[in-house]
Amino acid sequence: MTKKQNRIMIVEDDPDIREGIRIFLESDGYAVVEAENGSVALAKLDASFSLVVLDVMMPGMSGLKTCEEIRKVSYVPILFLTAKSNESDKLIGLMAGGDDYLTKPFSYAEFLGRVKALLRRYETYGSNRAAEVQNIQDPIIRRGEIAINCARNEVTVSQQEVYLTNIEYQILLLLMQYPQKIFSAQNLYESVWKEPFDYASSSTVMVHIRKIRIKIEKNPDEPEHIKTVWGRGYRFE
Repeated sequence: MTKKQNRIMIVEDDPDIREGIRIFLESDGYAVVEAENGSVALAKLDASFSLVVLDVMMPGMSGLKTCEEIRKVSYVPILFLTAKSNESDKLIGLMAGGDDYLTKPFSYAEFLGRVKALLRRYETYGSNRAAEVQNIQDPIIRRGEIAINCARNEVTVSQQEVYLTNIEYQILLLLMQYPQKIFSAQNLYESVWKEPFDYASSSTVMVHIRKIRIKIEKNPDEPEHIKTVWGRGYRFE
């Protein structure tokens, strides 16, 4: 997929910031659609978008609430923009369904790097699934009541389909392909995000593990499948 085919929505109530981001993206060849608030964004959202750039602090419907509403109908990557830099704020954004988090003010290079990384993961998720399936003798991986149909990118629990984001899917697929193997947070982050591990990456992995547990475990607080091995990482049982 070329950059010209990537449509990006900017959801930002400040018109100056919105215009600046639009200029950044259009100068690099992306098609851009603007929305001044969450309600407008939800009305414009469709399957043609490859990324949503979403401000957290907006009047009316907040960015977090907008993200939650988007996640009810789409797993398009979401890049949060915020003036808050606390680690707890980042985790709240990730728990709401965001994929990445950028603190204002930011440089053009940093912003564009995050955009390209999210788009690359989003495109790889779809385009490389067939190659992965070729390396799996049975395209359906079953571990107890949990199954992954690799050919259709579907996850079911007790024969009921559950919906995972592309990052969640890749983490679960990796863990289920190698049951009982312990993956450190660094292993998971560098394998799935395909970026260097840093001090904040461990929290990012933890949040995504928590989200997967909520979707596949009977009791996320006492997981039967995705176990935490204290001081070492995570494994699937």
